[in-house]
Amino acid sequence: MKRLRLLDVSLASVSFLVYLALYLPILLVFVLSFFSMRRGRVRWDTFSFEWYARLFSNESLGEALLNSIIVGITAIIAATVIATLAALHVNARPSSRSARMLEYVIFLPFLLPPIITGLSLLIYFREIGVSRGLATIIVGHAVFVLAIIYRIILTRLNSLSRSLVEAAQDLGASRLQTFRFIILPNLRMPLLTAGILAFALSFDETMITLFLAGTDGTLPVRLYAMMRVGFTPEINALITLILGFSIVLTVVFAFAWRRSGGIDNNRITRI
Repeated sequence: MKRLRLLDVSLASVSFLVYLALYLPILLVFVLSFFSMRRGRVRWDTFSFEWYARLFSNESLGEALLNSIIVGITAIIAATVIATLAALHVNARPSSRSARMLEYVIFLPFLLPPIITGLSLLIYFREIGVSRGLATIIVGHAVFVLAIIYRIILTRLNSLSRSLVEAAQDLGASRLQTFRFIILPNLRMPLLTAGILAFALSFDETMITLFLAGTDGTLPVRLYAMMRVGFTPEINALITLILGFSIVLTVVFAFAWRRSGGIDNNRITRI
């Protein structure tokens, strides 16, 4: 009994230290975002929201935030269309050579280090004469998040009862009608879930963006540029806002994932 209690205490202590190492830097950044610094030292008597006010009045940060939103939404739309078509093909012919090759092509950019993916895309765009900008960033982000969206959609398609599709076909529905009235309604929550997760990944992506960005950078790239000239409370405030936004997206993703946990296979949508 004493050994078990000692083991429990040891595991609890180790877990506490691990969580402390993970979250203490985040908490420290949050706290320091409210105080000024002088000669590398924190002035604890200067608590204010000044640095957050400076962030919201910074036009370059506003442009970078807008670029991040544009890139994220556009990349998700493009990747969702491609991922849905690919998932439908693989679900219909899971054992075919084309399905295996398609999955390899989709997952390779995601499994490779981002520096390799970004450099490869940079070389490709340079060879075909495309200048770096928001368009190249969108392509890079779409390639990066494609695997995540594809896997979520394919998982839902594989769990969908084939009897629904067969019943629709027996009733005379075309392939387009079957997709519109049977498959698509069952993909709404997975599509929302995949979109939220993909946007979070796109919003935080830095390495690929560094290779593909021209004069128009995203918010993480702007943050990286600010850190090169020194670490200020304004950077702490920006990091805090990005972390807060990422946490909100994670909570929404978890909620959407739970909502999409089941499919009513006994319900056939009216055609």
